[in-house]
Amino acid sequence: MRLIGLSGWSGAGKTTLLRKLIPVLEGHGIGVSTIKHAHHNFDVDVPGKDSWEHRRAGARQVLVSSSYRWALMTELRGAPEPDLATLVERLAPVDLVIVEGFKFDPHPKIEVHRGANAKPWRHPEDPAIRAIASDIKPPADCALPWAHLDDVARIAALALEHAANPF
Repeated sequence: MRLIGLSGWSGAGKTTLLRKLIPVLEGHGIGVSTIKHAHHNFDVDVPGKDSWEHRRAGARQVLVSSSYRWALMTELRGAPEPDLATLVERLAPVDLVIVEGFKFDPHPKIEVHRGANAKPWRHPEDPAIRAIASDIKPPADCALPWAHLDDVARIAALALEHAANPF
């Protein structure tokens, strides 16, 4: 199992890129799982549904299962947020894990940058950034490999080239 991150400021297009990247990789026989970091209180459950009621009642874990999928939700209830290594350990084995977020962790990353955001580049400050996916060319002094955001095949190749065994 290898891991690569997509790192960038909000609005750069990380999720959009990920939605395009997964089918390209899967089409080449690469099994993909993802981990997404959220910076706020979020809900994957629908208020009023049984699993939501179970969590609201105080269950620490709620597993929902059907003939199509299963999902496990864990409430931290004041416990510290698990680190990325702990979360990766919870995944079933797969060829490639793509992490969206955790931009300050040391795993290898592709910086996703959108010029219209007018945000600074992250690569000069983050030595874990191995490549860039952007709608504009990186600065002239940047030696990292670059792909245009629309060149999903090239970005997939960069992801596979720079992915590493986690932790």
